[in-house]
Amino acid sequence: MNYNLLIGRVEEKKILENALHSPQAEMISVIGRRRIGKTYLVKSVYNRKIDFEITGIQYATRREQLRNFMLQIVKHSGGSFPLTEPTDWLEAFYLLSRFLESRDKDDKLVVFLDELPWLATHKSGFLKGLSWFWNSWAVNQSVVVVICGSAASWMIKNVVHNKGGLHNRITRRIYLKPFNLAETEHFLKSRKLNFDRYQILHLYMAIGGVPHYLDQIEAGKSAVQNIDAICFSENGLLRDEFPKLYASLFENSAAHIKVIRALAGKKMGLTRSEIVQFSRVPDGGGLTTIVWELLHSGFISASQPFGKKKKEALYRLTDEFSLFYLQYMENNRFEGVGIWQQLSKTQSYISWAGYAFENICLKHLPQIKKALGIAGVFATASSFFKRGADGEEGTQIDLLIDRNDHVINVCEIKFYGAELSVDKATAMAYRNKMAIFRESTHTRKQLFLTMITTFGLKENQYASGLVDASLTMDDLFVE
Repeated sequence: MNYNLLIGRVEEKKILENALHSPQAEMISVIGRRRIGKTYLVKSVYNRKIDFEITGIQYATRREQLRNFMLQIVKHSGGSFPLTEPTDWLEAFYLLSRFLESRDKDDKLVVFLDELPWLATHKSGFLKGLSWFWNSWAVNQSVVVVICGSAASWMIKNVVHNKGGLHNRITRRIYLKPFNLAETEHFLKSRKLNFDRYQILHLYMAIGGVPHYLDQIEAGKSAVQNIDAICFSENGLLRDEFPKLYASLFENSAAHIKVIRALAGKKMGLTRSEIVQFSRVPDGGGLTTIVWELLHSGFISASQPFGKKKKEALYRLTDEFSLFYLQYMENNRFEGVGIWQQLSKTQSYISWAGYAFENICLKHLPQIKKALGIAGVFATASSFFKRGADGEEGTQIDLLIDRNDHVINVCEIKFYGAELSVDKATAMAYRNKMAIFRESTHTRKQLFLTMITTFGLKENQYASGLVDASLTMDDLFVE
């Protein structure tokens, strides 16, 4: 595989490079969902600098993992290191330290332990061996140890928050997230796939920015045709991905999926107490861990409703593939190729597309701020919802950008296949919405109505003097 072409990952690359040039020993944890590109990232940055590398074998026994470990030492030594059968992980890591000491190298040594949860089989003593290796040898050497794994809950519990010999030993952390729209566009172009941004947006709304998912896209097919093939065909990569995805990431993933299902059914988002109510996952420390893991893995997001307290935070399902699977694939994935071409013409598609586009906008706040010319202004993002009661009109605002320069951008997010036209009734609705917001919150800040649409607004008498800023999908593709 060509590891020279690395799309995006600017901050992650910097973390790995800085570790390579720092004066002390470094232990870096790389955590992310399966197929997100963890291994590709590490090998792209370190590549030929890696002195020892091993990938755990799924479902292998302790003895098989130990044998694989020794085979890799022999391989990296070019056959000069004798093949022995270590009795335990302490001995295996001792042999690794001996091998690394034999390396004649001016630069830092690099050790890459991939799929760590598979290496550390139940009661195997692997973590004790790793902790001995770090505390008794590596910490005093010029070395970078990279530990990587898809099983987020295992990695967080057993490595990042380890209470034993690895406690506070992680020097740098990388939580690898999916590509944004700009990175997705670069990725597709690097594979000679020339889609316009409207097509890319459709693909992103269904499968998100996971590199391995995007790698399934074929030239000469529209977004609809590609989604059909990838998600609904008998041999489609994502046809059975949903249960495998969560099982690979989380211990007791059934509870995580319950939370995801609850959030998928409430597009406005849920508070913690509402998550308990709709998911039937008991409140307590277990739920706290589940929510934390889903947040840090990028499946859900949390926002503070305008003027509300922290405990009233709203959680939303913002993973594109999970939402698409639960909305369309779960009940239609055995219908075969062509089903998405039918479903994409239904009324439910319009509702889903609107919500998916809204989620994408929420993930691209830096791009929105840049397009508004306020990248350097401190601002917080939130939403607003007021229920109608006692004859009073209620309202909902998709996105509020509350700025330190005494301005609030009231953002309306609309997915539409052409330029959007504001008519008299819509203009009145927008004016009422801002009036209700001002009256309910008693804010004295200037309100700017900001439209975020796919192709922009048609200029007419109703938009003029009402809409202060109009952004398009092109603004979301800015790096």
